[in-house]
Amino acid sequence: MRLKDKVALVTGSSRGVGRAIALAYAKEGASVVVNYTSNQKAGEEVVAAIKEKGGRAILFKADVAKAAEAEALVQKGIEEFGSLDILVNNAGFSRPAMLLKMSED
Repeated sequence: MRLKDKVALVTGSSRGVGRAIALAYAKEGASVVVNYTSNQKAGEEVVAAIKEKGGRAILFKADVAKAAEAEALVQKGIEEFGSLDILVNNAGFSRPAMLLKMSED
């Protein structure tokens, strides 16, 4: 368990690649903050899969494209586990503009 006593926050981890990353970190011993935006059931399934194997995980809804929600997600992870050691920015988003021309909102 190479990641024992580490905490990983994986954005967009309720399905797909994010789910696989969250499960892999948990398998290596990390506590995991599982994040979703719209599919709560899928997020709950990831947390359940981690806990079934003796791991620690929490679920938190946040749209990380919104600064306030991203900050709340980080704070929840720290509040629950005491720190964050690993951040995987997996969540995808799309906007009809170039990144450099987008505002934070």
